Amino acid sequence: MRVHFIAIGGSAMHNLAIALCQKGITVTGSDDEIFDPAKSRLEKYGLLPKEEGWHPERITPDLDAIVLGMHARIDNPELLRAQELGLTIYSYPEYLYEQSKDKLRIVVGGSHGKTTTTAMILHVLAKCGIEADYMVGAQLKGFEVMVRLSHTAKVMVIEGDEYLTSPIDRRPKFHLYKPNVAIITGIEWDHINVFPTFDIYRDQFSKFIDLIMPNGVLIYCDEDKEVHRVAVENQRTDIQKLPYVCPEHMVENGVTYIGDTALKIFGHHNLLNLTAARLACQQVGIALRDANLLPKGMVGVTDEQFDEAISTFEGASKRLELVKKSDTCAVYKDFAHAPSKLRATIHAMREQYPDRRLVACMELHTFSSLTQEFLQQYKNSMDEADVRYVYFSQHALQLKKLPPLDPAAVREAFGGSVEVFTDSKKMVDSVKTLFRNSDNSNLLMMSSGNFDGIDFAALADEILVTI
Repeated sequence: MRVHFIAIGGSAMHNLAIALCQKGITVTGSDDEIFDPAKSRLEKYGLLPKEEGWHPERITPDLDAIVLGMHARIDNPELLRAQELGLTIYSYPEYLYEQSKDKLRIVVGGSHGKTTTTAMILHVLAKCGIEADYMVGAQLKGFEVMVRLSHTAKVMVIEGDEYLTSPIDRRPKFHLYKPNVAIITGIEWDHINVFPTFDIYRDQFSKFIDLIMPNGVLIYCDEDKEVHRVAVENQRTDIQKLPYVCPEHMVENGVTYIGDTALKIFGHHNLLNLTAARLACQQVGIALRDANLLPKGMVGVTDEQFDEAISTFEGASKRLELVKKSDTCAVYKDFAHAPSKLRATIHAMREQYPDRRLVACMELHTFSSLTQEFLQQYKNSMDEADVRYVYFSQHALQLKKLPPLDPAAVREAFGGSVEVFTDSKKMVDSVKTLFRNSDNSNLLMMSSGNFDGIDFAALADEILVTI
């Protein structure tokens, strides 16, 4: 079988290409620019195109499938050639569904917590000896690639992104997976360039519920009023609905416990993610038991097995990820960028380290966050931090073809004593000054980008040395 990728250099696309290569499928691809880590990883597997650019002559009648990435434009010359030849063209999520349509599909949806919840499920299943295919949006410790597709796994766990499917398919990705088990972790307006009102955005989750397979299961966060609303308003009687809330827990000496189980993660939002993962793993156990497919000696995924497995989970990349720490200072980085994510991540740090000063820095990096209308959603989102820095790049605005932002307007939108920077070096210098000879403080860096190239490990080293 031969599959060609148009825009193979994307984060998700190159991982899918590698997964298919590992499955024994012949893979080729093109892209107009490929950066690391995709470039070196594709090269490792012999999948890196010999030259960048689009080459319609590579699109030949003997190709079994085309996988079209979101980065490609609708007038892409390779796409036009594939259409001319009448080849089968899949979007990324369509191809994932095609590869998993005979498996039990768990799809994790929500405005936040998707990656961590997906990672937790995979971690527990692996510890329990249950083979699973997957697609997850971040690199996970112990997993070589972000996509796995096998001939043998009976389960597939998919992180269900609500962004658009492809240049020629404007449906949200998670509408294509048809879950047997669906999870909704939270609903907060995002992607305003695609969903111009909150009502339109929320409706995508209502449709997601409608697309659950008959006799399927909906696992949903009952603490989130919008999730509660779409779950309760849905009239389906052929699916089971399992609400969840944060479990009882305690924090002692900087460690969070559920019962007697000590966790390596912390924060209210992570405990919610953990509970969703627990329910999902229980459903996997039930389904495999009913099909007589559980590993020998297993009766399902019990609470005891889940707790033992989750106690070793260290989190997904950039999700409250510890960079470095000393006895009196810790430096964390997090993918948080939406208002609810900022609140949840800052609250988690405050709860875990109640006696330490918290310096929180966030970067406005996404299209939504750099849009004047959306900025108002950030009101008071950083108030639990002692020092609040917000950074944005005028260059990022130009790349996204957005009008300039006034730092004063950003400061007013956030409220509180927020200091706004448009030069990342000046922000870093200010952070270093704050930590000079000042212990009992933590630093939290939040962005879906990298603050224009900050070396987080080097920054942490410098801070820890000066204390």
